[in-house]
Amino acid sequence: MTTTGGTAPDRTYRPTAGRTPGPAAPGFVPSQGRARGPAPATGPLPVPAPASAARGGGRGPLTGARPAVTELRLSAFGPHRGNVLPLAPVTVLRGPSGSGKSTALRAYEVLALLGAGAGLAEALPDAADLVPERARPDAQGRRGFRIGCTVDGPAGPVHLDLAVQVEPALRIVGERLTGQGRTLLTTALRDPGRGTVHAEWHTAGSTPVTRAPFPDDLLGTALLPLRVAGKTQGQRDVLAAAEQVVVGLRSVFPCDPRPRRMRAPVPVGAGRLRRDCRNLAEVLHRTAHECARRHARLTALAAAACAGPVSAVGLRETADGSLVQAVLERAHRGSVPATPLSRLGDGELRCLALGLVLLTGPGVLAMDPVAEVPQAMQTLTVLADGLDRDLDVRQARALLALAAEICASGHLRLVATVGEGTELPAAAAAGDADVVSVVDLGRDRT
Repeated sequence: MTTTGGTAPDRTYRPTAGRTPGPAAPGFVPSQGRARGPAPATGPLPVPAPASAARGGGRGPLTGARPAVTELRLSAFGPHRGNVLPLAPVTVLRGPSGSGKSTALRAYEVLALLGAGAGLAEALPDAADLVPERARPDAQGRRGFRIGCTVDGPAGPVHLDLAVQVEPALRIVGERLTGQGRTLLTTALRDPGRGTVHAEWHTAGSTPVTRAPFPDDLLGTALLPLRVAGKTQGQRDVLAAAEQVVVGLRSVFPCDPRPRRMRAPVPVGAGRLRRDCRNLAEVLHRTAHECARRHARLTALAAAACAGPVSAVGLRETADGSLVQAVLERAHRGSVPATPLSRLGDGELRCLALGLVLLTGPGVLAMDPVAEVPQAMQTLTVLADGLDRDLDVRQARALLALAAEICASGHLRLVATVGEGTELPAAAAAGDADVVSVVDLGRDRT
């Protein structure tokens, strides 16, 4: 496996002012800047603080840089064996079909669900499909997989490694949390007849370790904040590492826009964007009223990625105000009719939807934010499987340029997959791997 870095092009897409909106689409009237329906449940769109603002803020052990997953380890998971994937602010996984791109994102999502407190059965409904094909059962008929990650943050690099048994029964059979050169937590299956694992964590008090049984279907690292008192320095080190891993893993939004679900008008409201982006028009209606700056940046992306002139991403409401439809306003040498999003190509719609995801935050996306941690201390990671699906080179370039610009600030990260032959001019230019990296999964296929 090889990794190469790149930078986005120098072009920054900015909104163009002073354009005159075209006439309304039939059956719709222009939105008049009024928010219909119930007030937003999550308040106004959060404006993420720059990375420098997070350093030194907050309280407790998570004071400093935002926790972020910087490495994914696929020791034995699906088609992967001994693969280590470094994760930059923007990471593009590239390779042919069957190289394990989607499976790598699946491993990330599994760790995120477990970090959020989900049980194994909830996080792994497809567990049998993730066991490596070449894995042979041991003398007791057991098979499974091993995955892990590294989370960087104020506690330094913290490593989480997990062994999951899938057959004959789904359970966690081993977990290890390490940081600062020491083992902070280990779990091991001692008695297969019980639904628990033996856990030991670092104490450094009157006794060097504390021992207790943990459930075998939950991530032990996520349970530590509920079990460790924090009375000794060793316990505080364990708490800091565990909380860093949990916060780094939990803020994840898997996204896969489905154009055929995005074309129809939708009810006006203050809902949150679903992972298939079916309610794109509803969320555009919300962002247009709550954050004009971000809406203008989305208009700039539309101008770069959509055919024909674009002066604004507009909105059209039905006469009774119950439905809203998004349109592209056209203005070029006179009035040009607005184009409903229902008339756009699949690539144009996917590019706009992914751009909206990058420009918003947890309060606008359909996900559970880490409410107990200040937002300035969190990093949202967007998982986009098939980012290049239906996109042409121009659209991929515009989207990756926007991603590189936004992710450089530190509050957002993107892990995306693309096909083997996809051209990535925005990511493969002249080498700033601190922002954008391309991980080629096709060179070491076995």
